[in-house]
Amino acid sequence: MSPRSILHLDMDAFYAAVEQRDRPELRGKPVIVGADPRGGKGRGVVSTASYEARRFGVGSAMSISQAYRLCPQGVFVPVDMEKYVAVSKQVMEIMRRYTDLVEPLSIDEAFLDVTGSRRAFGTGEAIARKLKQEIVATTRLTASVGMASCKLVAKIASDLKKPDGLVIVPAGGEAEFLAPLPVRRLWGVGPKMEESLLKRGIHTIGQLAAKGDAAVGTHGHDLAQLARGIDPRPVVSEGEAKSIGHEHTYDSDTADKARLRRTLLNLADDVARRLRSSGVRGRTVTLKYRDETFHTMTRAETLPRPTDTGDVLFATAWRLFEGVHGSLKVRLLGISASGFGKEPQLGLFAETGSRADLLRDRVAERFGAGALERASLLGRQERRHPEAVRPETIAPPPKRRG
Repeated sequence: MSPRSILHLDMDAFYAAVEQRDRPELRGKPVIVGADPRGGKGRGVVSTASYEARRFGVGSAMSISQAYRLCPQGVFVPVDMEKYVAVSKQVMEIMRRYTDLVEPLSIDEAFLDVTGSRRAFGTGEAIARKLKQEIVATTRLTASVGMASCKLVAKIASDLKKPDGLVIVPAGGEAEFLAPLPVRRLWGVGPKMEESLLKRGIHTIGQLAAKGDAAVGTHGHDLAQLARGIDPRPVVSEGEAKSIGHEHTYDSDTADKARLRRTLLNLADDVARRLRSSGVRGRTVTLKYRDETFHTMTRAETLPRPTDTGDVLFATAWRLFEGVHGSLKVRLLGISASGFGKEPQLGLFAETGSRADLLRDRVAERFGAGALERASLLGRQERRHPEAVRPETIAPPPKRRG
């Protein structure tokens, strides 16, 4: 069999680039997206920083207050998620013209397997160039693309010549391409692992590959295989997402338990609605919890049978919440469902979407989301943070946007 052609496409500083495109006065200036729409520099988290802002050390997931200290001359703008989602849809539609095997990792990046598309559209490199050209023509934005025979190498390649980069790694040249790169670029190597490897004299991916499986203990074999450019994982289309979730970041940290409860109820309903619209049910419910010190933890519970109802998701998430909530204020809450399944035959009393859930779905389809809501949530929904609308998939570690 011929080697695969895997592309990793990553939009360049996506949110900031959209703002600079739509507001010419921002071009060439340090733009920092994520500010509180009510003004001020104290609240919020950086979603994306333009390349001009990055030169001052500003990066994604940094607090807005820290970004302001680093770059007081920056232009701080709030997130306009509706606009970014619309542009993302344009980009994803362009990708799907070339292959059905598109695996979105976030709103602004995706893997594509174009192996089966080469007969119709040319080589993997030719497809990559056409994608970049179409994206510029349609959106007036640039993307960086890496192409290789596997996901790992394509992902690393796309990050090397940003912005507007194109890096092609020929089949058979994966190990040579990876060898001089620092070990921190390898999936699975976090700060602690990097520190451990550096103490052993392993500074590059090539050195890790040469040391063999014993270099990093129990996970040594898998990591050494990746260091040699061996990554057989397939591109998984978005219809095969591993989890569905929503998150909410508060404008101000809160210890109001009633407010926290409403947030979880709202999130549970949103996740349940997406489960039903996808025709799946989740068996495992995961709570994401971040306190005022930015300490983040997750807790999960596996249910006796898969569910797609907000009541069940909420009850489970609330149990998990009560197990982790202490005296500190809460900054972020999230709920996700995974372990998807479709029971082949429902029993007489098997749980499925309630009549109220199904009625709300129908009303939402006709009149829009929120047209029919729980009485306890009326007028009290939290303003949504951009993290709240991002589809969840099993993906590499979080990265700086663009």
